[in-house]
Amino acid sequence: MSTHPEPIIGRLQPLEPDLAVIPAGWFLMGSEAGQDNERPVHRVWVDGFQLARCQVSNADYHVFLCETRAPAPPFLKDPHFNDPQQPVVAVSWYEAARYCEWLGGASARRYRLPTEAEWERAARGGVEGKLFPWGNEAPATRPGYSERWRTGPERIGRSLPNGYGLYEMCENVHEWSNDWFQADYYAHSPERNPPGPEGGTRRASRGGSWRHHIKISRCAARSSIPPEFQYADYGFRVACDLIP
Repeated sequence: MSTHPEPIIGRLQPLEPDLAVIPAGWFLMGSEAGQDNERPVHRVWVDGFQLARCQVSNADYHVFLCETRAPAPPFLKDPHFNDPQQPVVAVSWYEAARYCEWLGGASARRYRLPTEAEWERAARGGVEGKLFPWGNEAPATRPGYSERWRTGPERIGRSLPNGYGLYEMCENVHEWSNDWFQADYYAHSPERNPPGPEGGTRRASRGGSWRHHIKISRCAARSSIPPEFQYADYGFRVACDLIP
């Protein structure tokens, strides 16, 4: 049986995501309350850019599969993960990067994965010095926390947005970053628009996961896995530069 979905008749180009503008500016990256790889806390400048308000959904990714004939992710037929409005999961870093390239093929925008610095600035939503997008209150105090994510990720766009209008930035699924991961990168990273290390064996990821005991991560929390891995709690969202 083919692993490719049937083409969508008449589909000429993908629908572009709803994008939020993340303004240029300085912010404090990292956290003294976190792991060693989140230190030292350091001042970083990030140019303005745009970031998708939501994680890439199964419906979005289905169009990509139909038009490129790329192999489907391993959990796409699992009822815990195949709702059209759930985030697509078990997509490797390479597949996420290919999706970004495909999405930009019929657009004036060049889509890509966000850098770690871009992601953290966006996750903070313009609120400085706080652990989470809403402040320092523990995730367990959030409405409905104990009832959510029992068997898989929630549909996208269900949480309260942060100050930049972004949904599920620290929850639902881990999100791929464009960067290679290096635990001590903050000790020598550039002050302006840090691009991540030049190479490595693991790609950086950000955000919380539905299958973890603590399901909403701090804005500064870092994680990583090898880029070829396909985990049921890994997804992504797209970014792009501001068009002059």
